[in-house]
This record gives sequence, structure tokens and C-alpha cells, in this order.
Amino acid sequence: MLATGPARPARTRRGLRRVLGTLCLTEITSWGVLYYAFPVLAARISIDTGWPVTSLMAAFSLSLVVSGLLGIAVGRWLDRYGPRWLMSAGSLLSALSVTGIALAPGLTMFLVAWVVAGVAMSAVLYAPAFAALTRWFGDQRVKALTVLTLAAGLASTVFAPLTAALEAELGWRHAYLVLAALLVAVTVPAHLIGLRLPWPPSATTAAHPVPPLAIIRSRPFLSLVLALVLASGASHAVLINLVPLLGERGIGPGAAAVVLGVGGVGQVLGRLGYPRFADRLGVRVRTAAVLGGIAVTTALLAALTSLATVIVVAVLAGMVRGVFTLLQATAVTDRWGVRHYGTLSGTLSAPLTLAAAVAPFIGAALAAQLGGYTPMLWTMVALASVAAVLGLITVPRPRNSANGSG
Repeated sequence: MLATGPARPARTRRGLRRVLGTLCLTEITSWGVLYYAFPVLAARISIDTGWPVTSLMAAFSLSLVVSGLLGIAVGRWLDRYGPRWLMSAGSLLSALSVTGIALAPGLTMFLVAWVVAGVAMSAVLYAPAFAALTRWFGDQRVKALTVLTLAAGLASTVFAPLTAALEAELGWRHAYLVLAALLVAVTVPAHLIGLRLPWPPSATTAAHPVPPLAIIRSRPFLSLVLALVLASGASHAVLINLVPLLGERGIGPGAAAVVLGVGGVGQVLGRLGYPRFADRLGVRVRTAAVLGGIAVTTALLAALTSLATVIVVAVLAGMVRGVFTLLQATAVTDRWGVRHYGTLSGTLSAPLTLAAAVAPFIGAALAAQLGGYTPMLWTMVALASVAAVLGLITVPRPRNSANGSG
């Protein structure tokens, strides 16, 4: 079996710290190379190759779609075998895909390389890391997930300027080759060595546990999927279209960059406060509050126009986005426990990833159709409000919750 073996170290506190440190390092690197490097390099790629920016964005979005579609299969693997071999193979595939992006002679091969990158993303980004920490850390999972997301939040801070510096010195193709080498040097050995812990069995205290398919078909699970998809779509549509929105209001690119930057600060603040927030509020109220927070901050962005007030709202919106990431990470265990976490979480994350991929385009299309970005924001407010109401019916009855817990 891939998940067990006598040579593996015991699941001690030291071993858990090593796992957490490993995933913090590899998530920063994987997110930095596979996700945040592209926005930095996209304009230069278009200028050098003549490929339309819209085609480049479509290739990148397709990688996110592929990642989402593979989420369910990845989750089932994680339930059975754990993350070590999956994330190690995904790291190697990440490096190969980035090399393919760097060497692509034409737009078709560029697109194919991004499809391969999407396969790699499904095996190395948040979904498998969340599953690993959830199973290994048990009751301490919220603290571990908070640390991980705080660390991963540094990916853009580290890799955006690093990528820009590499591009300025070497050009975009060689910049991607250097980043591919970094993936091989950092993430492949880190996953192979740092994740060498026994994979805990999926135990349950129920005599007749509910099978995962029954949970997936239940009203609470379907309501949860719809609520998080609507909220995630609204949030991403606003975030990616924030710069043109501010430009429409006469706020220049420099000030828009400040607004985006303080949003990142807000994410860190929100994640720092999430453990206490989770302790004080029940699952139902917590879910509705976070999704409602997306609606409220979006409404404030739509209503307030001065730069000073927009900056304040950007911090608040960033806090809500930071909390939303952890709400998603703990949504399954809060309701159905750790049993079948990989399968349930993969099923949940697949449509969320698809929503994140298409939301920016939907937001831009709505802005064009409605005559501006402010009406688009009010549409997103409506969607997030519906999500908040749905959040109230996402908690299963106590009997079902107990049966599915582990």
C-alpha cells in the first residue's frame, strides 16, 4: 500500500510540525509559480509572440477548469492513500508543464502546456494540502489550516516581484525555465521527504456511517455547493475587475495597485482572526455571516467612490476573502467530520474552482451589458445575498451529521 510502510516515521508532534512546514513551503512555491507568475508575464508574452492577451487568459482559465474537474478523483485518491505520492508526482508534472509553457513554439502548444498545468494544480494546490492537514491534525486542524493559508498568502508577495525581476533580466521564457527549476529543486524533494507520515485510517464512531454519495445528494450538501459557488463567483468577479472599476471612477493604476495591496493585508488579518471567530459562532451562523460579509463589502464598493473609503472597504473585503478560504477548507469537517473528507471536499471544490475561473469573464461581460462596473457590482451583491440565505440551510440534521463524522 502506498499509504503505509515500516520505514515511515511515527505521527509525532515533531512529525506534524514537519508536515506543516513542508506544506507551507510548497504551497508558497506552487501558488507562486503556477498562479501568480502568469499575471506578471502575460503582457510581455503577448508583446513578444503576438498572441492575443484574451487567448492567453483563456489558456490560463482552462487550466483552472481542468484542475476543478479533476478535484473529485483527486479527493478519492487522498481518502485512500494520502497526499505524499500524489503531491510529489504533481510537483514533477508542475515543473514539466511550466517548461512546456516556456518552450511553446505556438499558441496551440502553449494551450496544451496550460492544460497539463491544470492537472498539476489539482495535485499540488490547496485541495490536497487541506486534506492532508485535516486528516493528520484532527482536532487541531483549524489552527494548522490557518497557518497554511497565512503562509500561502505570501506567494504573490514573494513571486510577483521575483518573476518581474527574472523577466527583466532574462525574458519571459527563461524566467519560466528558472521557475520550473525552482519547482524541481524545492517542491519535489519536500513532498517526498516532508510528507512521510502514516496516513491515519478514516475511522468513524457511527455503527452505520452515511456513504459519501448519499451526503453528496443531500439537500445540505447541494445547498452548500450552491451557496459557496455563488459567493465565490461574486467575490472573484469583483476582485479581478477591481482595477477597471477604479479606472471608471478616475482612480489611476498606481492607486489601484495600492487598493489591491491593502486587500492582501486584509486577507492576512481575516485569517489570523478565524480560529477565534470559529470558536464563538456556530456553523450555520458563521457560514451566513461570511457569505453576507461578501455581499456587504461588495455593496460598499458599489456605493462609495472616494479613494480613501475604497481603501478602507478593500481591507474589509480582503478580511472576508481570507475568512472565506478557511470557511471553505473547514466546510466538510464542520458538517460531516473527517470521514470521506477527500471525496466530499473534492466534490465541493470542483464547482468552486470552475466558478473562480469563469467569474472574471462573467463580471466583465455583465459590466459591458449593463453599461458599467457599478451595476455589475450590485448584481454581485444580489448573488452573494442569495448565498448568505442558502448558508442557513447547509447544516445537516444532528443524526446525519453524527453518522457522517469521523
